[in-house]
Amino acid sequence: MSAIADDEPAPEAVLREYQRDGRAWVFVDDSDRPVGYLVGELLDGAAHIEQVSVDPRFARRRIGQTLIEQFAVWAKARGANALTLTTFVDVAWNGPYYARCGFRYMSAHELSPGLQSIRDAEAARGLDRWPRACMRRELDVTVL
Repeated sequence: MSAIADDEPAPEAVLREYQRDGRAWVFVDDSDRPVGYLVGELLDGAAHIEQVSVDPRFARRRIGQTLIEQFAVWAKARGANALTLTTFVDVAWNGPYYARCGFRYMSAHELSPGLQSIRDAEAARGLDRWPRACMRRELDVTVL
């Protein structure tokens, strides 16, 4: 999967747009240096995690899960009924990790138009050379 590792991160202008719109969360270390981040958006009634990344030196400290839970709070406040994401199925820190965080794999007929569009764009970028899927975690929107 070296092609994935070589994939360019989102341009700074795109990340600044997430930041400006209040759709970016950053986790910092004790020295106030960023060690993880999540960017997301509202998509077809759900809140979609576009990217969540944690510096591997800070793995296994629940940073990713903390970012996801902060995103869930944001999503609930905006009336989203679920969290969604796309991920690699067989990479331990992807599909299996998200399953432990309460996400489930979605079947093809469950994909909203927005999720299908994201999957189509990923396939066009060559990401489907490895098993990839959409996942969903329901949100209890009755309790805020």
